[in-house]
Amino acid sequence: MSTEEKALNFIEQIIEEDLKNGLSQDKLRFRFPPEPNGYLHVGHASAICLNFGLGIDYKASVNLRFDDTNPAKEEQEFVDAIKKDIEWLGFKWTEERYASDYFQQLYDWTVDFIKQGKAYIDSQSSEDMAKQKGTPTQVGSDSPYRNRSVEENLDLFSRMKKGEFPNGTHILRAKIDMSHTNMLMRDPIMYRILHSHHHRTGNDWCIYPMYDWAHGESDYIEQISHSFCTLEFLPHRELYDWFLDQVYDSTKVRPKQREFARRNLSHTVVSKRKLLQLVEEKHVTSWDDPRMSTISGMRRRGYTPMAIRNFATTIGIAKRSNLIDVSLLEFCVREDLNKTAPRVMAVLNPVKLVITNYPDGKSELLEAENSQEDANLGFREVPFSNELYIEREDFQEEANKKFFRLTLGTEVRLKNGYIIKGESVVKDSNGNITEIHCTYDEDSRSGSGTEASQRKVKGTIHWVSIQHAITAEIRLYDRLFTHENPDGDKEVDFKEYINPNSLEVITGYLEPSLATAKDGDRFQFQRLGYYCVDRDSTNQKLVFNKTVGLRDTWAKVESKE
Repeated sequence: MSTEEKALNFIEQIIEEDLKNGLSQDKLRFRFPPEPNGYLHVGHASAICLNFGLGIDYKASVNLRFDDTNPAKEEQEFVDAIKKDIEWLGFKWTEERYASDYFQQLYDWTVDFIKQGKAYIDSQSSEDMAKQKGTPTQVGSDSPYRNRSVEENLDLFSRMKKGEFPNGTHILRAKIDMSHTNMLMRDPIMYRILHSHHHRTGNDWCIYPMYDWAHGESDYIEQISHSFCTLEFLPHRELYDWFLDQVYDSTKVRPKQREFARRNLSHTVVSKRKLLQLVEEKHVTSWDDPRMSTISGMRRRGYTPMAIRNFATTIGIAKRSNLIDVSLLEFCVREDLNKTAPRVMAVLNPVKLVITNYPDGKSELLEAENSQEDANLGFREVPFSNELYIEREDFQEEANKKFFRLTLGTEVRLKNGYIIKGESVVKDSNGNITEIHCTYDEDSRSGSGTEASQRKVKGTIHWVSIQHAITAEIRLYDRLFTHENPDGDKEVDFKEYINPNSLEVITGYLEPSLATAKDGDRFQFQRLGYYCVDRDSTNQKLVFNKTVGLRDTWAKVESKE
């Protein structure tokens, strides 16, 4: 990578410094190490873009390693979803690895620890261990089992592996320093008994390594040069290095852990524990509910891989945590869809419009461009008749001079069609408008080449022919949380901020070209926003999710409240 092409972030500066200090370019190796205990979210997307982006920039290998050390919470479903998300974002891993691949090596190293007096079996209750560990300002005290003999520790550890003891009976701890200022160094747990079926190793193991023990050693086994993680792992770095010290061979690459700040997103939670609660307690329909911050949810909502990658690039890598406004993510989505999404017409809040001087029973096909951004998308034909739906808000009986849509006595152009003039309305017994009657100028059709077709009017509105329209279920999404930072108030349950109006389902009327739209297809509903076909669609019913509006209106709404 040319350092002259762009300013380097601090992660890249670390790599460049290591290269200058003698690390061979061909020894660079990165990894993305998710735990398969949930779906990936927008925070993971940034980490994915960082690690795989470094692999691209430095032409280095990037492993996808599943840190699968807790079978009680892990499932193959999560493994499959993670792989799908990474591939959808456009990245490819060099090797697919699992911490469970190394269970035997980790066990063997642990036996060596015991023989060297660096680990022991503790049989205290979890409550007693918590008391004995001390506090950040008070040193801990030794476990009464800390000085068990090597022979007894080896025997107990072997029997733990064979499944002779129930969960919680014993643990294995590293013997470091119970008075250490870093509480993570006070004889941390390396193994616990867990009689759970593992999604890969089945029932082969009854003991499982703790994350801190397995993670760094997995990096070492894979010869990862740089292990990048979020700031909450900064206190763990000392333990990461201590464990490496015990097994490191100077002829090999020693992994270097460095931390970057988690980029929190407004009106969002990204804790997998909290996301799991939302799913299990049915506040959302699934992990890929379009309101979720998961990559699967964003994909289903209609976000594009490029938009998410551009978002990750825009927010960059920092050393200090901060809250990113979700409107920035939506801006990136909007910018990308504006270039790629075909334009179509749909009416979501309809009122009937009758063109009184257009012949009954007649219909014609009008030519409409598919995109103003990409001429290669070409044109389509849209049917036109004397009875149309328009948006209710596009008409007012009486309006001020700033209203440039349809009123009585004024003219507007129908998108891709004719100029019409409002003449009268029909109302129901409650005074609600049920029909708008208008006349059209036969010579004013867009693109007809006549002088009348060039006539300028102040407004253009979209429409669909009632006779030809197809109906669809439209799901309108709002922020899942009403609070800007639902994680910010630790005294309040984050679920108290769930927006009760985060989903509204309505019926929309669409031009017939959308009848063949398929799951995942994205469109701009002209003048309304960007929408995506949902996987719930069938041959009998189309379902669309609103992806994002044409502009950011949320900030304006918030400022008025």
